[in-house]
Amino acid sequence: MSMIDNFEAMLAAGRDNALLRYSLGNEYLKAGDAAKAAEHLRRAVEHDPKYSAAWKLLGRALADANALDEALAAYRQGIAVAEARGDVQAAKEMGVFTRRIEKQLGLKSGD
Repeated sequence: MSMIDNFEAMLAAGRDNALLRYSLGNEYLKAGDAAKAAEHLRRAVEHDPKYSAAWKLLGRALADANALDEALAAYRQGIAVAEARGDVQAAKEMGVFTRRIEKQLGLKSGD
């Protein structure tokens, strides 16, 4: 049984929470299914809007799924969450990813 199968079984058993959704999203991203990963990561941040690591991974999943506008929004929200929590490293990392996407989209920083 794969990690995804284990996590999906836990979800089916009613154990839905931010950490489980984050873990599922991470495993789907590793498996190359960015769209499915984003679906679970969106639920993770719904469960816990202050989960900066989930925002960061959601941004990555959306970027991998080529949903750049949504990825940019997720990273910006993640930066706000990380800064509010004092999670400086996560905020810095998401700032780098934000600037890369802005460049890809032809936006000036902060547009």
